[in-house]
Order: sequence, then C-alpha cells, then structure tokens
Amino acid sequence: MDASEIGVVFDCDGTLLDSMGVWHGLQNELAERAGGTLTAEDVAALAPMSIPECGAFFHERFGLGESDREVVGMIDEYMLDFYRHRAEPRPGALEFVQGLAQAGAHLTVASSSLKPYLMAGIERCGFAPYLERVLSVEDVHSTKREPDVWDRAREIMGTSKQLTWGVEDSAYAIGTLAGAGYRTLGIYDSDDAGTWDALQASAEHAIRGFEDLTVEEFLAWNEQPLFVGTANK
Repeated sequence: MDASEIGVVFDCDGTLLDSMGVWHGLQNELAERAGGTLTAEDVAALAPMSIPECGAFFHERFGLGESDREVVGMIDEYMLDFYRHRAEPRPGALEFVQGLAQAGAHLTVASSSLKPYLMAGIERCGFAPYLERVLSVEDVHSTKREPDVWDRAREIMGTSKQLTWGVEDSAYAIGTLAGAGYRTLGIYDSDDAGTWDALQASAEHAIRGFEDLTVEEFLAWNEQPLFVGTANK
C-alpha cells in the first residue's frame, strides 16, 4: 500500500511527550494551593477535561482563584515553563514519527492541551518538521469526548477514515475514536489515563512503548481490515 494514503493523528501529552507526570503534579499543586486534596474520583474526572474545564473544576470544587480564568492563568504559567524548557519526547517517539514521515504518511497532532503548550513542546522536542498541523480541541470548540478534532485532522490530511489512525494513551479517547470508525493504536503511559487492560480492550492495537513497534509493522497493519475486538498486542 502507498503510505501516502495513510493518516496518523497523534495525541501529545503521554503519547509523543513524556509529560503526564507534570500534569498530575500541577493538579495536585492546584488542589494544595486551595487547601484541598484530590480524590481518585477527582483525578478520573479531570482526565478528559480541556484546560478551561480544568480551571472551572478547581475554582468550583476547591474555591481556587477569583474566577475560572484566574485558575487558567495559573495553569498557563506553570505549563508554559515546562513545555518551553523541560519537555522531552517519549523514548522512540521521534524516531517513529520520522520513519512514518519518510515513508510518506500524513501526520498531525490532536490534543486537549492549549495550542501554545502544544507548539512549545512539539518544537522543543523536534516533532514540528514532520507534522502537517497541530490541533487543539479549542480549534474545534469541542473535547475528545466527541470526534470533532480528529475529523478536522483527517480533513487536513485528506485521508479516508479506514486508513486514518488515532494514537492515544487515553482509554476514553480510544473509545471516542473507535465509536467514530477510526483505527486505533493505544500506547500505555499510566493507569490514570487508562490501564493496560483497558487499552487492550478498547484499541485495535496496543503497545507499551514505541520501542515495541516498527514503522514497517505499523504500515503492514494497513493492508488488513479494521480489527474489531481485544487488541492483539
């Protein structure tokens, strides 16, 4: 198959970038600033939220800040410093992206993070030259609970849904993709995003890291029809 027919939409945090630990640290710090503590239920509720939703959550749940917007400003200050100066790619991620680009596949990013965070981290870690577009859910006024951001990415790449993949560490995002008819690759990062068992159950294919998958193997999957059921890796 001609790789130029294939589209891949990568998540950013926890997928391309080793950054989810920083997000979890930020969430705990915001709760502590307000004199509170996050429960397991709070962590699960935060997982699919956009940045404005996170701001509203901490303001309403803990009384942090004078407004939602003030909390978003706290998040901005903390996270922009990280993405500009400390963000690192996940092992093997840049090499995998480079290999797909060299093969001719269309590559984009779709994330729940704000565009300034995404651009800072992606440029720092060397992904930018290989991507046709970097999208935030804010670009489509939606969240990853709906397929809108992946639909926009696929439109940009000009690929068919049957040959467009979402690569995600989040089990709930994999569920959205699968429900919309996209092909799915789950990559494990932490149980907060989705347990290994949950990723295997929801994704067409699942891996623990990019070191477990070659570009050649991935391209070969596109010769096969959509696999429905428990992931085969």
